[in-house]
Amino acid sequence: MGEWVFEPGIGEARAALIAGGGIIEARIERPGLRLGTVAPARLIERRGTRALVRMTGEAGNGGEAILRSVPPGLSEGAALVIEIVREAIPERGNPKLPLAIASAADPAPGPSLDVAIGAARILAGHDPDLLEQAGWSELVEQAATGLVPFAGGLLRISVTPAMTLIDIDGDLPPAELARRGAAAAGAAIRRFDIGGSIGVDLPTMPDKAARQAAAQALDAALPAPFERTAVNGFGFLQIVRRRLRPSLCELVQADPVLTAALTLLRRVERSQPPPGPLMLVAAPPVIARIAAAPGWTDALGRRLGARIGLRADPAQTIWGGHAEPDR
Repeated sequence: MGEWVFEPGIGEARAALIAGGGIIEARIERPGLRLGTVAPARLIERRGTRALVRMTGEAGNGGEAILRSVPPGLSEGAALVIEIVREAIPERGNPKLPLAIASAADPAPGPSLDVAIGAARILAGHDPDLLEQAGWSELVEQAATGLVPFAGGLLRISVTPAMTLIDIDGDLPPAELARRGAAAAGAAIRRFDIGGSIGVDLPTMPDKAARQAAAQALDAALPAPFERTAVNGFGFLQIVRRRLRPSLCELVQADPVLTAALTLLRRVERSQPPPGPLMLVAAPPVIARIAAAPGWTDALGRRLGARIGLRADPAQTIWGGHAEPDR
């Protein structure tokens, strides 16, 4: 079961489904076109059965999307109404625009994260840090590195243009490693909100019963709906889940500096420093990203009741950084 917890952070909103003291599902929402947004648009360029469209109304905020199927008779320059059915995917070197379909609905922005999850508890900066207590920092680190330990082994999650690959490594006997690893992979797919095509590389198992046991362990850890193949003789299993937004791994790995900057802002806000001017000290790229969005320091200053300054320190890693009194 569990309880959804929502945090309206600076630069992003965060949510986690917490059960048994841990995070079983997590989401991060950053500015951009939301799933379910309905907006007037204009067809800019046909691309085979698809087309590039540009939204013209307030709900779409002038953004672009790929129309999945062009209605009959619609030519370039024509007006239509579209609905976003998959958010943008920040693929490195080749970011994917949102996907849209033609719609007859009235224009409106898509539901915000707190509405989408039906958050039962909303965290303010002065509340106990339920997200951190459940392992939020560890979750972000695992999304950034793709390394997820489990009892007896390690998942290595790799984001590729074609699919997300999950390799299972460990020293247990193959059948036991496959069973535990498959369960851990299913839990990770749910926790990091991984959609689309997913490949799971289990140990090679000639025994059919062992392969079936591994597949059943994954089924028990990953809620429906999804489709999957059987585990083949080489230990490979493919899963297909509906893809509505980028996974946490894609979101964090596509722009680690942005993630580090937002993580620093969260850490400083949650540290509740003593009153007085504060100086944020971090790696130069992180400071540059925060400086480029002055609304972030203004928001942090309002939440802490302090004036916020910035100082770049080349000795810091991008995941480091801290706040100190600005004397």
